Amino acid sequence: MHKPTVRLALCIVLLLPLPAGAAEHPLDPLSYQEMWRALELLRDAGHMDRDTRFSELTLREPAKHDVLAWRPGAEMPRAAYAVVRQGHETYEATIDLAAGRVASWRPLTGVQPSWLGEEFNALVDKVLEHPDFIAGLAARGITDFTFLDCRTGPPGYFGTAEERGRRIGNVSCSESRDVRNSWTRRVEGLSAVVDLVAGEVLRVVDDGPVPITGTVADFDRTTLDAPREVPGPLDTRQPLGPGFELDGYQVRWQNWRFHLRPDQRVGVVLSLVRYQPAERAPARSVLYQGYLSEIFVPYMDPSFAWYRRNFIDIGEFVAGGLAKPLLRGRDCPDHAVYVDTLVSGGNGRPRTVQDTICLYERETGDPVWRHYADEQPDSRRSRDLVVRTGAVVGNYDYVLDWIFRQDGSIEARVGATGILEVKAANAASATESAAAARATDADGAEAPDAPDREDAYGRFVDRNIVAVNHDHYFSYRLDLDIDGTGNRFVTDRLVTRRLPPDHPRRSLWVQEQQVAASERDARLDIDLRRPALWRVLSTDRVNAAGYPTSFQVLPGRNANTLLSADDYPRRRAGFIDHHLWVTPYRVEERYAAGDHPTLSEPGLGLPDWTAADRPVLDTDIVLWHTVGMHHLPRAEDWPVMPTMWHGFELRPFDFFDRNPALDLP
Repeated sequence: MHKPTVRLALCIVLLLPLPAGAAEHPLDPLSYQEMWRALELLRDAGHMDRDTRFSELTLREPAKHDVLAWRPGAEMPRAAYAVVRQGHETYEATIDLAAGRVASWRPLTGVQPSWLGEEFNALVDKVLEHPDFIAGLAARGITDFTFLDCRTGPPGYFGTAEERGRRIGNVSCSESRDVRNSWTRRVEGLSAVVDLVAGEVLRVVDDGPVPITGTVADFDRTTLDAPREVPGPLDTRQPLGPGFELDGYQVRWQNWRFHLRPDQRVGVVLSLVRYQPAERAPARSVLYQGYLSEIFVPYMDPSFAWYRRNFIDIGEFVAGGLAKPLLRGRDCPDHAVYVDTLVSGGNGRPRTVQDTICLYERETGDPVWRHYADEQPDSRRSRDLVVRTGAVVGNYDYVLDWIFRQDGSIEARVGATGILEVKAANAASATESAAAARATDADGAEAPDAPDREDAYGRFVDRNIVAVNHDHYFSYRLDLDIDGTGNRFVTDRLVTRRLPPDHPRRSLWVQEQQVAASERDARLDIDLRRPALWRVLSTDRVNAAGYPTSFQVLPGRNANTLLSADDYPRRRAGFIDHHLWVTPYRVEERYAAGDHPTLSEPGLGLPDWTAADRPVLDTDIVLWHTVGMHHLPRAEDWPVMPTMWHGFELRPFDFFDRNPALDLP
């Protein structure tokens, strides 16, 4: 089926999701029929039966040079990539859909594929029959298992003899009667370590009984006495349809052109981002591809059930897809246009997740520029195009935005919301905990801030409920192609210059440019005491003033990791060591923590690739930007978090000859 073209006048089409039809562009996602074709070819080649499990089945992108050379109507390569488990063995496959054959099939040694949805319920029955687990539940007053909810989760990984070479999981439980927010009903301090392949309970770990709380922290509309009255409702409409065109998966909005692809692993991939200053002018390349490549979330509690919570979210949790349905009229405005995502299940079969991406225009009320001179004021109001994805990983929701602006800039934002991971605590509140600490001090024992206090590793947010401190790190892969693939990376350091003794001023700052010759030169961190601009320059084009055209990566709020360099979780998610990495383009280097980070060894991904210190001067380069946040929970984050935003901007720097927003009406 041909995918519809969305244009200004075709308003009714905008209400419909994109169907799964034949691909119209080499970077289009696999269609429903293509996914089934891939499964049939694997079966015919003897690589699939009813017991085969899939961690991934997605598009195998064509080579970059082939995509750049492709023109509509030309032959289009189409291939699928699969990560397949057969018994205890894991394989990766490339299926050539055009030729109708399995092009490659190779074993993955020393690799654990990502978690499957069905594994979250694995071995629960065996755990509930284990005498040590039964005893641990009894110590907490639980002898009736009727309403007990147990799940098998990723354990983190620490390279111990017990873990190495095994598919290890941790089973924990909650007792969620009468509440919608079941995080308040965790069975605290009791875990079972299981081997998912062998089907064995290896051991039970009991850190000591803590009673299940009676705290209710539901937040749905039925818990409200009455919703807040908001006078003066706002009503944004586009009676003539949107100001952008969506043709298949290709987008045109004012001077911007790009391709978007729904992706099971990362949510959405933006490709071939170009700026076309006029209808008949050639489009200029800015970004070949950009997407969120990885998320890392480590928790800051030393107890067994919590220190193992260090999640490499994107690589470990491909099952079901990162993006979940957006709520129409709430997650996106009423006039938004939606795109669906096709995902593969554990058995490889495709299914559609609706409304995972929305596109909409907005006016923030801000001017894109203004000036008041000689009583001749002038100003232009701005309009943005937003591409939004709603990601869900466990308790956290992430709102992922790409925002295109009329001044030639692109902003990437991540908004963290959802529910805090919390644990039951003996003290009812922080006030009672402090009172107990003062009483202990009067007896000459440990100080109030001793590390074994119930709230030392988090904060009380409710009665008997502590929200545990944690971090979030996001790695964006940015294959910038500024006016072509021949680029260089420079750091514009702003340094103090002392002036001569006879000058009225004592100092000022000047620019000192440093060109990165190799990967080691471009491992950079934000340091407000040593300000610097990060820029990618064209080697082929200059602007009217004679400067190489360029784009700047402008960081927003950020954080340095506080984990020690020898901490195992930090070594597994080594991309958090720096805010910026630069690598030469390699098609196989796509994810900051490596292709297969589940139960992975330290050093994969960016640390491994950049160890060779490859040259990055005057070539096709890729930037990797790490956005980090420390989350010290607060009362206002409970029982559901207000959205907290972080991000960065891709900002034109000498890319244009003058302000590109001068021509706004």
